Amino acid sequence: MSEAIPSLERSVHAKNWRLLLLGALAVAGVLVLGALILIQQRTDLERDRAIALRQHSFEVILRANQLSGGIAAAEAALGRYVVSADRNLGQKYAEQWRKAAEQLQSLRQLTRDNPQQRGEIGRLQQAFAQRGRELDETALYTTYKRDRDAWGAYYQVRESAARKEVEAILDRIVDQERGLLDDRTRAAAQLIENSSYASRVLSGFGLVIALGAVVLGWLAVEAEGGRALADADAAWERERAGQLREAVAAATAQLRQEAREREEAEAKLRQAQKMDAVGQLTGGIAHDFNNMLAVVLGGVELARRQIEGDPKEAARHLDNAMEGAHRAAALTRQLLAFSRSESLAPEPVDAGTLIRGMRDLLDRTLGDTIRVEAQDRGMGWRIWVDRHQLENAVLNLAVNARDAMNGRGTLVITTGESRLAANEVGHCAAGDYVSVAVRDSGCGMTPEVLERVFEPFFTTKPVGKGTGLGLSQIFGFVRQSGGGIAIETAPDQGTTVTLYLPRYKGAMTGTAAAPTAIEPAEEKAGDSYDILVVEDDPRVLAATLAALCELGHRPVGCSDPLHAPTTIEAMPVLDLVMTDVLMPGQTGPEMIACVEGRLRGAAVLFVTGFTGDASAEQLRDRPVLRKPFTVAALSRAVREAVAGEAGRVAQAAE
Repeated sequence: MSEAIPSLERSVHAKNWRLLLLGALAVAGVLVLGALILIQQRTDLERDRAIALRQHSFEVILRANQLSGGIAAAEAALGRYVVSADRNLGQKYAEQWRKAAEQLQSLRQLTRDNPQQRGEIGRLQQAFAQRGRELDETALYTTYKRDRDAWGAYYQVRESAARKEVEAILDRIVDQERGLLDDRTRAAAQLIENSSYASRVLSGFGLVIALGAVVLGWLAVEAEGGRALADADAAWERERAGQLREAVAAATAQLRQEAREREEAEAKLRQAQKMDAVGQLTGGIAHDFNNMLAVVLGGVELARRQIEGDPKEAARHLDNAMEGAHRAAALTRQLLAFSRSESLAPEPVDAGTLIRGMRDLLDRTLGDTIRVEAQDRGMGWRIWVDRHQLENAVLNLAVNARDAMNGRGTLVITTGESRLAANEVGHCAAGDYVSVAVRDSGCGMTPEVLERVFEPFFTTKPVGKGTGLGLSQIFGFVRQSGGGIAIETAPDQGTTVTLYLPRYKGAMTGTAAAPTAIEPAEEKAGDSYDILVVEDDPRVLAATLAALCELGHRPVGCSDPLHAPTTIEAMPVLDLVMTDVLMPGQTGPEMIACVEGRLRGAAVLFVTGFTGDASAEQLRDRPVLRKPFTVAALSRAVREAVAGEAGRVAQAAE
């Protein structure tokens, strides 16, 4: 009995210790569980806070990019408004700028919790307001029709300090937010790592305290819950990332569209500036024409004074007046060739023979201090080209070479043949080409000058020494003839300009005459014709009628093409209809088409100084007399037109 009591006491004490131990373990388990719960809650709260901060950073970056895009859209709309002066575009500019201001206000609300960014936003608002005043001033120029000031102001404010300040502040805000985003991401990762470490330590205690199965079950449940939470977070992040990608793609597409619109507006503005350059060039052309007209008027007036007392001196003055008129006509042809509106009169030409025939002209033009060498390395290849335009191109290149050599040096003109691959020279197609190279020993050109050498109105010559049309005219003529042009040059090493013109493989239709100066006057033609002259300019009509009467013909004038049918019906005999091409109300080809059935076999001769849109099909291969023309040229054109019509009638009868 006495032994049972100690045993019972030991059992009670052991049970008490076990109960105490279980209680302690239970308390420890509760504490561990509570600690785990607290750590998890803290981790969840910090994770949610980190996600919210990251979302806030993404929104700040996106809002800053949208503000930049809105400013760009407003500037592009202003550019279109400056170019077109369309008030709808002006309203669009105001609307775009208002939207940009709304984006700025939204950005200010997003960054109000960041003291550093609040300062940046304050500076951004000041720069934004300054930029708005600059753009509004440019818009006001256009509103009050001050287009030139608007263009200048627009180009000036494109690189203003306010614009650069806005862009710099937005870049700093984006960079700051990205830095904050990186710091918050690292802090969240560190927090998760620390929480994980504490959870592992407490879980170890839990393994010691709790039953293995319960602990394992609890860990399994916890792991499953964490995995589900991670999956949910990952799905949310993927959805958010997809939304951000879509927003960035939409913003990028909008920015690209706005960039294209800005480029189009700038291209239109450049075209407007080019037209302004055309207006400036008009003064130089008017100066040249005034000089030529002074020669003509002075020669005519002096001839009138000397015609009775000294006929020879009067004839000399008239020759000077004729030379001035021919120079004015040549300048007109150059301008038309430059604008690609001068229709060409191509024929088979041997380039080597043409250059040899120009030696005297080149010697007289360039002077004795320029030595001209002509080298023909061709194989008899011919080209289908307008002879006079080619002569003018070579002469222009020779004059440019003379200026580059300061009037003293050697000029070498070489003709040859080349076989070019597609696009080897400019846009030339693959095939055989005849080359005409003009090489000088002058100062050469720098890369900057070479890059702009074909630009209209560009010249390195001083004021009064060049109009900038020479190489542009040559470029237009060569391109119109289906060829290309290449330049080899370097400073102090001379320049070689090579024209490439397509080879003509057809048969020669005749031998072209060498170029002549002023045509000699002709006697009255043996045959006289009844001619209807249709011309809307009364002075040209009177001069043409007088010239035809001088040649012995019987002309009838008509100043309105719409009255031509009635005049034709009133004429008992009609041998030739001589009509201008471009006239108000009805063109010459249109008038001939209307009276085709009333011509009764009469020939047609078109007269023009500018063919405009009249094509070869509209002219129906009928002869064309170019203005201005001499009496000799008029006589020859009348005879050839009547003879050609008679030949066609005879051929049709056969």
